[in-house]
Amino acid sequence: MSRVAAIDCGTNSIRLLIADTRQTPAGPALEDVLRQMRVVRLGQDVDATGEFAHEALERTFAAIDEYAAMIREHGATRIRFVATSATRDASNRDEFVAGVRTRLGVDPEVVPGDTEAALSFAGATSVAPAAPGTRILVIDLGGGSTEFVLGDANGPVASRSMDMGCVRLTERFWRHDMPTAETIAAARAQVNAVLDEVQETVDFSTVDRIVGVAGTITTLTAAALGLDHYDSSLIHGAEPGIDKLESAIAFMLGSDRETRASLGYMHPGRVDVIAAGALIYGCILERVAGASAGRITTATASEHDILDGIALGLGSGN
Repeated sequence: MSRVAAIDCGTNSIRLLIADTRQTPAGPALEDVLRQMRVVRLGQDVDATGEFAHEALERTFAAIDEYAAMIREHGATRIRFVATSATRDASNRDEFVAGVRTRLGVDPEVVPGDTEAALSFAGATSVAPAAPGTRILVIDLGGGSTEFVLGDANGPVASRSMDMGCVRLTERFWRHDMPTAETIAAARAQVNAVLDEVQETVDFSTVDRIVGVAGTITTLTAAALGLDHYDSSLIHGAEPGIDKLESAIAFMLGSDRETRASLGYMHPGRVDVIAAGALIYGCILERVAGASAGRITTATASEHDILDGIALGLGSGN
């Protein structure tokens, strides 16, 4: 058994998992020691400017300083830091890389989209793997990108990473708290155009089950379940009907900021981007369910995702 620390630095949040890894006949398995999340909005304005904002780097480095102290306290012996969408796009990413190295002693891995997709699939299916003869579509809806990974009991068979996330869409279309019907229609058209591209690689008609990961999807699941606060134990593995999720999505799109901020399950860092994320997830559910000839009527939420995939990789020596 070894103790590892996995860090996932995305466009909106940075998360830490410290876990003990052990080898089993089925491969490495994890036992959580600590999970942490900070919303730092590293990708603030990257879509428009092509570089990290100074204040976004400061927020992120402050969170990394906290994580470094936790890693030392809990005695993790291996660290892997994975940076995703925003870091791929930023022209001043060398400043970010140097800041991470100074604080943690490791370089961040700016992984390509296909690697991000594989890590997401490994994490999402680590607790509930695909049954023989079934195909799972893992949807990792992040701040800057969304990963679509289709796989079965043997692992991924097709994947696509697209620059479509809740932060990007918010910055492009949510100039006001309550956008007009025309703006919503334009955002939906852009998302559907992206889904057209995804379907060139990932065959939605073969999907037997949807598993959604990351904060947008788990928050919408909390809404669909009617929770009054965020409870991971109730959200992880929950499988609400798509009709319930569509109602939650419509609620987010029709609510003003004050209403969203008052929700007990809403993280403060998601208040401004959840509506755009809801629109993206709604378009995905509609497209996949429509392609499934009636097989897909629910969608499962998983609290296990790319972060778990990173830790599992450390446990297997990668």
